[in-house]
Amino acid sequence: ERVPDIRRFYGLDPATDSKIDFIEDKYVYPNKHVMAARITAENPDDAFRPTSGRIERVRFQSSPSCWGYFSVGASGNIHEFADSQFGHIFASGPT
Repeated sequence: ERVPDIRRFYGLDPATDSKIDFIEDKYVYPNKHVMAARITAENPDDAFRPTSGRIERVRFQSSPSCWGYFSVGASGNIHEFADSQFGHIFASGPT
C-alpha cells in the first residue's frame, strides 16, 4: 500500500500511506499499453545461441512514445561472456 506506482494505479496520492482495499476500491482503467522488444546477438546458424561480435552501427533516436537502450562497448563489441540481450526497445500507445 506504500508502493507509489500501486497507489497511482488506484488514483491515489503516491506520497501518502492510507490503506487500499484491493477488493472494493476502483482502479484507474489503463488508457495505453506498452510493448517491449529484446534486442539480441544470436547466431541463427547455431540454434540461435548467444554470440559475441561487433556492432557497426546502432541508429536509434528515442521519442516520447518509443524509447530504447543498448549496452554496447565503445568499440562496438558485445562481450563474449554476456547474455545475448544487449538492448531493449519500448513503444507505448493508446489502448
